[in-house]
Amino acid sequence: MNSWPGYARMQSHQILLYLLAIAAGVLTGLALPAAAPALQSAINPFLALLLYATFLSMPLTKLAGALGDIRFMGALMLANFVAVPLVVFALTRFIAHDKALLFGVLLVLLAPCVDYVIVFTGLAGGDSHKLLAATPLLLVSQVLLLPVFMYLFAGPATTGLIEPEPFVRSLLGLIVLPLAAAAITQMITRKYSEFAVVGDWADYLMVPLMMGTLFSVVGSQIHGVAAQISSLFQAIMIFALFILLMVFIAWAIGRIFKLGIQSLRAVAFSGVTRNSLVVLPLALALPVELAFASTVVVTQTLVELLGMLLMVRFIPALIRQKSN
Repeated sequence: MNSWPGYARMQSHQILLYLLAIAAGVLTGLALPAAAPALQSAINPFLALLLYATFLSMPLTKLAGALGDIRFMGALMLANFVAVPLVVFALTRFIAHDKALLFGVLLVLLAPCVDYVIVFTGLAGGDSHKLLAATPLLLVSQVLLLPVFMYLFAGPATTGLIEPEPFVRSLLGLIVLPLAAAAITQMITRKYSEFAVVGDWADYLMVPLMMGTLFSVVGSQIHGVAAQISSLFQAIMIFALFILLMVFIAWAIGRIFKLGIQSLRAVAFSGVTRNSLVVLPLALALPVELAFASTVVVTQTLVELLGMLLMVRFIPALIRQKSN
C-alpha cells in the first residue's frame, strides 16, 4: 500500500500539508465570509470520515483490554479532572470580572476532547487505541463534572446552562457510528479478502481528510474571530499558556503512574486537547449578554489546532528524551 502514488510523500510532508490547509482556510474564510455556513456544515462529515479511517487502522477487538489499563485510565482522569481544573482556575482569576469571557474559557477548557485528539495522538506515536477506549469514560465524566466546575468557578448563574444533548450527539455521530462502521468493515475484510482495499483507501485518505477537517474548521470560524481579535487577546494568551502548562503537567502525571512512552504521549495530548466542537453549541445557546463566549470557544479551536501541529512535531522527541 505504501507504493500507492503520492502516499509516501504525503506521509513525510503531512505537517506542512496541514499548515497549508490551515492557511487556505484562513484565506478562504477572510475573503469569502459568506462561505462560512457551508464550511461549518462540512466539519462533522470530514471529522466522522477521518475517525472512521483512524478506527479502521486499529485492532478494535482489543478495546476491552485497553480499557482495563488501570494506570493509564487513572493518569488520564487525574490529568483531565484534577490538574486541568486547577490550572484553569488559576489562569482565569484575572478575567473573573468579565462573565462572557470567563464562561467561554471555562466551557472549552474544562471539557477534554474525545474526537480528533485520537487522530493527533496517533500522528505523534501515542497510544490512540487506549485513548479511544477511554472515550466513554471521558464523555460521561465531563457531562457530570462540567456543571460542578462551572458553578464553583463562575458562580450559581451557570446552573442549568450545561445540557447533555451536544455531548450525546457527538458520541453518536463522531464516535459510535464511525466506530461501528469500522468494526463492520474489519469483520467483512477478515471474511472476504477482496475488500481489504477499503482499508488501504482509508489509510491513503487520512491526510486529505485531516486537511479537509482543518480547512473547514478554520475557514468557517476565522472571520468571526478576526473581527474581534483585539477583544480576544486575553483569551488567546490563556489558551497558549494552558497548552504549555498541560503538556508538562500531563507528562509528569504519566511519569508518576509509570506509563510507557506511547501512553505518556496519549495522556499529554488528552490533557491539552479540548472538546471545542462539542461545547460550541452550548456557548451558542447562552443568553445574549454572554454571546461573546461562543467566539471565545472558536478562538480556542484555532489556537489549539496550531498547538496540536507543534505537539505532533515535537512531543515524540520531547517525551522520548524526558522519559529516558
